Amino acid sequence: MPTTNHPTLSHALSRDGTEIGYFTSGVGPPLVLVHGGLGDHTRWGALRPYLEPHVTVHAMDRRGRGASGDHPDYSIEREYEDVAAVVDDVAETSGARVTVYGHSSGGIYAFGAAPLTANIDRLVLYEGWPPTTADLWNVPPAVIERMEALLQAGERERVVETLAREFAGLSEEELDAYRADPSWAARVAVAHTFPREERAALETIFDREHATNVTVPTLLVVGDQSPPSWRADADSVAAALPDAHIIVLEGQGHGADIIAPEMFAQHVLGFIREPA
Repeated sequence: MPTTNHPTLSHALSRDGTEIGYFTSGVGPPLVLVHGGLGDHTRWGALRPYLEPHVTVHAMDRRGRGASGDHPDYSIEREYEDVAAVVDDVAETSGARVTVYGHSSGGIYAFGAAPLTANIDRLVLYEGWPPTTADLWNVPPAVIERMEALLQAGERERVVETLAREFAGLSEEELDAYRADPSWAARVAVAHTFPREERAALETIFDREHATNVTVPTLLVVGDQSPPSWRADADSVAAALPDAHIIVLEGQGHGADIIAPEMFAQHVLGFIREPA
């Protein structure tokens, strides 16, 4: 396996004054990684070594997690601004436009950031974009209430397992791989952020007018083991975007970048290298 150098920590200032931390490693053109609801920047431990010889990785901690600050007034729009702030900071430092890869809800925030900055060059969204129907990605309110009850009972690990099984649709094999990954402890540590994000997501839906402003090349990634409705939604989203295409990962669900990181990195790097 490729070796990993020690990441350095920087901070970008988001629009509401919240400091957003991101960790930089590798060499090459800039790539910002936006994690989903399960964890923080340590989520990328399996993938980063396959990216770092080819790109400079900037793995952000979303607000309320790890090296980032937080704010009592939470909204999806603040998450968009956070991603844009990191992108602008990286672009200023590197002198180059930035590819952004968002996984799961991180893809929704990357998509939302695209019209807020001129410094995004390409988008990679792995089963994460605003859904075209209100019930596609959303965790049912009853499940959110169950997670809140588990938090009150101190059952943080069961909150993560509930979200992984009932929203992400992870198989037991995939969930075992998540538990074995060093990022598991970070996922459990930020379990309290899940309910607020899921409640905000209930009101998030794909906006075709917004989509016309996402003009950068966009790669939508789906696993063939994920729910068929996710692939159908990717088709609808790709049709509405000015420059988008889809890849389907054979034998994979929602966690290919942890389960099969070398294969996944090849897809990301191939997309980055494609001529504009």
